[in-house]
Amino acid sequence: MKVIEQALVGFSNFIWGTPILILLLGGGSFFLVYSRFIPFRFFGHAINVLRGKYDDKNDPGQINHFQALSSALAATIGVGNIAGVALAITMGGPGTLFWMWLSALVGIATKFFTCSLAIMFRGKDSSGELQGGPMYVIIEGLGKRWKPMAYFFCFAGMFGVLPIFQANQLTQVVKDIVLIPNGWASAESVSSNWVIGISLMVLVGFVSLGGIKRIGDVASKMVPAMVVLYVTSVLYIIFSNIEQVPGCFALIFNDAFTAKSVLGGAVGAIIIAGARRAAFSNEAGVGTAPMAHGAAKTNEPIREGLVAMLGPAIDTIIVCTMTGLAILISGVWQTTETDGVTLTAKAFEATIPGIGSFILVLCVVVFAITSMFSFSYYGTKCAGFVFGAKNQQYYNYFYVLTIIVGALVSLGTVISLIDSAFALMSFPTMISALILAPKVMEAAKTYFIKVDQIK
Repeated sequence: MKVIEQALVGFSNFIWGTPILILLLGGGSFFLVYSRFIPFRFFGHAINVLRGKYDDKNDPGQINHFQALSSALAATIGVGNIAGVALAITMGGPGTLFWMWLSALVGIATKFFTCSLAIMFRGKDSSGELQGGPMYVIIEGLGKRWKPMAYFFCFAGMFGVLPIFQANQLTQVVKDIVLIPNGWASAESVSSNWVIGISLMVLVGFVSLGGIKRIGDVASKMVPAMVVLYVTSVLYIIFSNIEQVPGCFALIFNDAFTAKSVLGGAVGAIIIAGARRAAFSNEAGVGTAPMAHGAAKTNEPIREGLVAMLGPAIDTIIVCTMTGLAILISGVWQTTETDGVTLTAKAFEATIPGIGSFILVLCVVVFAITSMFSFSYYGTKCAGFVFGAKNQQYYNYFYVLTIIVGALVSLGTVISLIDSAFALMSFPTMISALILAPKVMEAAKTYFIKVDQIK
């Protein structure tokens, strides 16, 4: 097992080098400039679309705009924001937050393009059902000679969306905050990991086998409530210590260009750490969100792209920033060797004594489980593309079994596997989007003429 972990860590560090940074940050910057900043100019219109102002029940697709965004956010808001930010600060210091912000800003433009393309180039699976996602964008938009790249995305996707990180961090926080302090388990105990893993497997299996309609319905009900609880708690921490906030921002900006706090001046390493955690947080350019948004009931690609672009703004710029401030305000990142979700829990307990850690546990439980619901849909779509729609349900059995694996293995093994798969998924997603970017701009010009006429 140690050899496998070392190999995964080595490969993950190798692939998250200059090429992937150029692809994600450079590609996103190109989208932002090439679009003439459309994503930022039409935020208000995007919110109106999300509210259902332009919904038409007769449009093709399976779920509405709000359910599509909720399903995508279910996979991004949550453990990636809570544990991912803590992991970023542990690995690269406070300055990683700055590079996460920068990645998210260009990620907004990336999601606008990739999710517009997911509607523009929807295709039918082997059962004749309309589907969206990078694999269909590649086939329908670039042609069948590009099919190997579509298969490459799907094979990487089947591993990238495995629920092992969510299972790992949920197991960790339940053990560290609930079981161990009450004497119900020890740090060395493995039996509790098995119990948590099996329980999660049963619950996730029940919902995920119901398909995107059940996932969208459950996510649209659970995610908003937990976002409100989590955001309210973090805002309480921030406003209770408002005098520390300017100093925290100063630390973030200073550390972003010096990396003195953790990496001893290795600014390049801190940029990589920020980009990696931003990709894990909002998945812009990775290719998972286009699969959820590709199922939206709409005939307007640009409309769904505008809805999708709200994702990075919500989950990275807003939620990750608040999590980072809570951790920095508490000071626990400097006084403990814990990482991941336990570090965030300690920050909550230090700033909301008595109940803070339990609020976080509740949020993590819901966020982790809803993330697993959405990820199962993504993996199923990838499997259906490769093995045929009639065989895609078999992937779910493999998917839910890996929940137990995630509950048992180390965080280092888990994060290295997911990071590696996300990097591999980014290549076909970004390459196809860059090639097809002119198609998005043509559609955008036509769409906004229509919008002006409606006004």
